[in-house]
Amino acid sequence: MTSIGTAAPVVPGRLEQFSTRVAFFITGFSISAWAPLVPYAKSRLGLDDASLGLLLLCLGIGSILSMPLAGAMTVRYGCRRIIVMVGSIACLCLPLLATLTDVPLMVATLFVYGASMGALGCVTNIQAIIVERASGKTMMSGFHGLFSCGGILGAAGVSALLSVGVWPWLTMTLVALFIGLALYKAGPNLLRYGSEAGGPAFAIPHGVVLFIGLMCFTVFLTEGAMLDWSAVFLSAQRGVEPSYAGFGYAVFALAMAIGRLCGDPVVRRLGVHKIILFGGLCAAVGMAVATLIPHWQAALCGYALVGIGCSNIVPVFYSAVGRQKTMPENVAVPAITTLGYIGILMGPAGIGFVAHLSSLGVAFLIIAVMLLGVALSGRYLKV
Repeated sequence: MTSIGTAAPVVPGRLEQFSTRVAFFITGFSISAWAPLVPYAKSRLGLDDASLGLLLLCLGIGSILSMPLAGAMTVRYGCRRIIVMVGSIACLCLPLLATLTDVPLMVATLFVYGASMGALGCVTNIQAIIVERASGKTMMSGFHGLFSCGGILGAAGVSALLSVGVWPWLTMTLVALFIGLALYKAGPNLLRYGSEAGGPAFAIPHGVVLFIGLMCFTVFLTEGAMLDWSAVFLSAQRGVEPSYAGFGYAVFALAMAIGRLCGDPVVRRLGVHKIILFGGLCAAVGMAVATLIPHWQAALCGYALVGIGCSNIVPVFYSAVGRQKTMPENVAVPAITTLGYIGILMGPAGIGFVAHLSSLGVAFLIIAVMLLGVALSGRYLKV
């Protein structure tokens, strides 16, 4: 019996490229839509900071556990079915996340929501690799740029609705309807097939895949540091009012989005190795500037450099996964995505540990050194 994932594939064209962009936008939009709800959930459930941290960990655990399964399922069922299925699950979870008052039910829902987000991120990258390879052009930075745009608009849109008094459950219902309409629009031209079958559902990354995963771990760790610690640094070390300290991450996110949206022509012109070299150096310099120059204006400039530097590193690594032959795509993509998510989840905690032992500035400088390692790693990438 022939599975859908192995049916005769249609060569992706412009319509498939458009649907891939929509899928990336949906992914970023869905993930960020939850962030403004966190304070409401904490208050509604009566949680302290420690309990909230454990609750939020459920999202990350769900994401990590779902990725290998999602990669295997694309082989059998194709990208379209998996993207539509997990996107629909996310739509069902969002209104529940805004209304549940029972902690165990909230834990279960957040786990399922995290699993849907992890699977969605994994499968959209598999689709992107197939579509980019079929086009013969560099497209991955633009795809990831739509993810960044979705993230910015999701967080900003939900925050705006909540700030004018729209009920959280109604806000999330509107978000779910928007995501559902986007899935309906993109669905017909998502790929009916996935990567070619090969390998187990899960395998420990090795060879060039492990190398790429470790580099992605560092870049994702940097993103996690910007998300969780940039505002703390501006407030505690640079005297910025807490209400304005969030602009640090906003500058970083905006710079990353612009860098990705403009990245494909730059990647074609400079090549993969120079993108990794210059991007890593730019991000490392930005982190050092933000940390060592004692002015908040310098910190904002540094965060912008970090965003621009990191913007195209992960996309070119995902493109490289599509060219390597060490591991099948359906195994390699979940492997490096999992390592990246571990960087986001563990990185902020590690930064807090280093900051406790020394200072937040020292923790940021350690990240700068790690980014220098990423910059120098480009010369060893052979795919």
